[in-house]
Amino acid sequence: MNIRLATLEDIEPIMQLIRDVVPLMQATGNQQWDATYPNPDIFSQDIEASQLWVADLDNSIVGVIAITNSQEGEYAQVPGWDITEPAIVAHRLAVSPHHQGKGIAAALLHQCEVVAQVQGVTLLRLDTNTLNRPMQNLFMKIGYHLAGEIALNNRPNQRFLAFEKRLSAAQ
Repeated sequence: MNIRLATLEDIEPIMQLIRDVVPLMQATGNQQWDATYPNPDIFSQDIEASQLWVADLDNSIVGVIAITNSQEGEYAQVPGWDITEPAIVAHRLAVSPHHQGKGIAAALLHQCEVVAQVQGVTLLRLDTNTLNRPMQNLFMKIGYHLAGEIALNNRPNQRFLAFEKRLSAAQ
């Protein structure tokens, strides 16, 4: 498996992956994503900003993650979080249902640490829907800790759990 920056040519395979993932999320009651989000425009913006990464397995896109420096303003709801402190933030993490359980999500999240190291940042943050238990379990398994619960303005009537991980400066 190769983790690499996405290109505009990857948009359609990424969208197919999203079309495969969304019904499974919704079947568990998780309405975080739908037919309108995430969409090609958002992924194109991520690509133009060089912040969209894909997991490529045998020339097939099997996972995706946006790795940014942008913290949601709502992260200020988390007790003790200073959203002016530089952080690497993961968004839009998805793995093909046909390839789950193979460590792809963990590999994509590890890319956050690689980006952080390159940028000299020691703080990682992310969030997930309160109903997304598998993702929460993965975050904790790889060293993130639960910091609080938030509401996101763009997803009314849903709650999200915010996680963070601090890296040592020597990593």
